[in-house]
Amino acid sequence: MKALRIYIVGPYSGCDTSEIDRNVSKAIDAAIKVFLKGHYPYVPHLTHFVKRRAEETKLELTWHDFIHWDMPWLEMCDAVLYLGKSSGADLELEHARRLGKLVFYSYDQIPNVRGSTGK
Repeated sequence: MKALRIYIVGPYSGCDTSEIDRNVSKAIDAAIKVFLKGHYPYVPHLTHFVKRRAEETKLELTWHDFIHWDMPWLEMCDAVLYLGKSSGADLELEHARRLGKLVFYSYDQIPNVRGSTGK
């Protein structure tokens, strides 16, 4: 199997900033594990830093803007890793399914291609 572009799907929002930070960290941690298996992760949660900068510079970006920002990247990916339920994550999961993308529900389901000739 060749290396896959894997979109990380999981909750972003939270009750407070510490929960948001935990969700962002969880997505980044998953992406590192995906990369160490020889694949190429896309982490939509990194737009957290775009959101923060937009707020600092008084630019308005909505939840829908971020969905619009991320969907073309999801469409370019070969697969998704679904970390957990949220309105945005479920929307991304359904879009991935409609597009016929591979869906992984756990890290263990992702094949290891590191060191293979498929990279």
